[in-house]
Amino acid sequence: MYWKFWEKKKEEAKKPKSFVREWWDAIVFAVVAATLIRWLIMEAYTIPTPSMENSLLVGDFLFVSKFHYGTRTPRTPLQIPLTHQKIWFTEIPSYLDWIQLPTYRLPGISHVKREDVVVFNVPGVAENNYMMPRNEWKNYPIDLKTNYIKRCVGVAGDVLEIKDRQLIVNGVPLKNPENMQFRYHVISKDEINDRNLEKLGLDPEDYQAYGRSGPDQVEYMMLLNSKKADEVKALPYIKSVTLQTTTKEADARAFPGAKYTPWNGDNYGPLTIPKEGMTIQINDSTLAIYGTTIRDFDLNKDAKMENGKLSIDGKVVTQYTFKQNYYFMMGDNRDNSLDSRYWGFVPEDHIVGKGFFIWLSLDKYGDFLHKIRWRRFFKLIN
Repeated sequence: MYWKFWEKKKEEAKKPKSFVREWWDAIVFAVVAATLIRWLIMEAYTIPTPSMENSLLVGDFLFVSKFHYGTRTPRTPLQIPLTHQKIWFTEIPSYLDWIQLPTYRLPGISHVKREDVVVFNVPGVAENNYMMPRNEWKNYPIDLKTNYIKRCVGVAGDVLEIKDRQLIVNGVPLKNPENMQFRYHVISKDEINDRNLEKLGLDPEDYQAYGRSGPDQVEYMMLLNSKKADEVKALPYIKSVTLQTTTKEADARAFPGAKYTPWNGDNYGPLTIPKEGMTIQINDSTLAIYGTTIRDFDLNKDAKMENGKLSIDGKVVTQYTFKQNYYFMMGDNRDNSLDSRYWGFVPEDHIVGKGFFIWLSLDKYGDFLHKIRWRRFFKLIN
C-alpha cells in the first residue's frame, strides 16, 4: 500500500504513440481545423456553369469569404464534416435532418451590396433538383441547398426594372459588368472550324451551330461581349453579326409568373424587393407577387395561401410585415443565366458569402500546355 498518498507519484514514463495513433490524431486535428476554417473564414468553390462569364469562367476555383457578411451558425448539425449534400463519390446523404437549429449570423465587416458577387443557397426546390425526376425531388435544409454564384443587382427595398436588357434600380441605370455577354446571331460563309473558334476564345458553351441555311450561309448563335462581337464581325468569312433583339412578350418562366407580371428576361418589372419591416396589403396582386416568398421563406411556421387569401397560424391576415431582407441576383452572362428573373428573391438566411479571389483556373477544353489559365491566379473577384 502507498501510504504517502498526499505526495505526488513519480510520473510514469509515457509510452510513445503508435504510428496509427499519430496518424489518427493528425487526421482528426486536420479535419477539425479545416471544418472551422470552412465555417468561419473561407470556403472553396468551383464555377460549374458559364452564367457569370466573362467575369468568372467555368473551371475557376475560388475562395468565398464568410467573414465579409458574417458567418451563419450551423442549421443542420448532424452532418459529416467537409461534405455538402452527399458523402463523397456516392449518392448517400451526408446528413440527418432530425435536428434543425435556428439560423443566426455572426457580425461581419460588410453587408451585401449591389454589384457584389455573392454565393448563396438557391431557394427553390426545383433549382435544387436540377435534372432530377420530379418524384425524386428533395427539399434540402437551407444550409445544404445547392450553392449558386451570381451578382447582386438589387438589395432589400430597391425597386428593380429591366428595359431592353438595361438594369434600372430606383430609377437609375445600374453599371453593367465589364465584358458582359449577350446572345448574337452570326452568319458565316461556311462552317467555322474548331481552330478558328478556339482562336476566338469560344468554348462549346459559347456557341451553337444552327446549320446551313443557304449555299454560302451557315448560321450560329454566339454568346459574346461587345468587343468580341466586333472582333468576329471583322473576320473575312463572317457575313453578319447581329445582337438578338429584345422581346416584350411575356415569358411564362419569369418570376413570379402571374397575370399581373407579364415579364421576360429582357423586360422585367418594376418590382420592389422585400425588406425587413416592410408592410404590404394582402390582395390578389400582392399575393401573386409575394405569396410564395411569404409562405416558403419568411420564417413562418404555418403560412398558407388558399382561395386568394393568406393565413398565418390559422388566422387570415389582410396585411403582412416581412421578417427578413431579400436580394435579387443575376448572372453577368445575361442571356445564359438561370437567376432571380426566373426563380425569385434570395432570402438573407440563404446568403453564404462573398466571392473573394480565384486561386486556380483550369480550362477543360485546353490542351496539356494550355490547361491552366495562369493569368487568373490570385485574381480578386469584382
